[in-house]
Amino acid sequence: MLQVTVRAVLGPLARTLYRPVIEGRQNVPRQGPVILAANHLSFADSIVIPLAAPRPVGFLAKSEYFDGHGLQGVLTREFFTAVGAIPVRRGTHGAVHEPLETALDVLAEGRAFGIYPEGTRSRDGRLYRGRTGVAWLALRSGAPVVPVGLIGTERIQPVGARLPRIHRVTIRFGVPLHFGTPDSPGPDFPVARGGDGLDGGLRPGPLRRAITDRIVAAIGELTGQERARGYAS
Repeated sequence: MLQVTVRAVLGPLARTLYRPVIEGRQNVPRQGPVILAANHLSFADSIVIPLAAPRPVGFLAKSEYFDGHGLQGVLTREFFTAVGAIPVRRGTHGAVHEPLETALDVLAEGRAFGIYPEGTRSRDGRLYRGRTGVAWLALRSGAPVVPVGLIGTERIQPVGARLPRIHRVTIRFGVPLHFGTPDSPGPDFPVARGGDGLDGGLRPGPLRRAITDRIVAAIGELTGQERARGYAS
């Protein structure tokens, strides 16, 4: 309820201040599980997307945002809770898998979940190679993947900046990709060529890589970013 209320207040306020260009909101399913996969330019991305999307979107956030004390700690915790942030503790046993399991739980509840395939913010504006967690999540959940292209958010809050700045941004929601599951493939499920893999299909590793590359390519079509060959560090 708090998330819906804050969206109702912050959404119009943000649109008035920043005058964002929002395209393709109709591509986001209004009900059921869906993965919003976006490029990552700024800390503000996890706030911009939920405010621009037609439904609440959950994002993973450092648990430190929820552990503060005093008035500032309370306000920070309430704000991140209101925009749909989901706390995840880093550096613990199983830290690699727990965030994906948490995301899978969100999708199992029929909610929308946002993820950055690059894994971290791009510091030079290029679009980096995606990590395959997004494909694992899509295949395990069967949820459609909506590519999201963000343009200009790095100017709202550049890396290292403490306070946001006012700058116009563009948010583009692309056409959903339906990969389905290995047992029930969707129309965008990759097909192996030349009999590569077991029973003419791709093995799990190449399958996740093919799906991740397809998602990142769709994001790149929305943003027009220069592509980087490696992973973001």
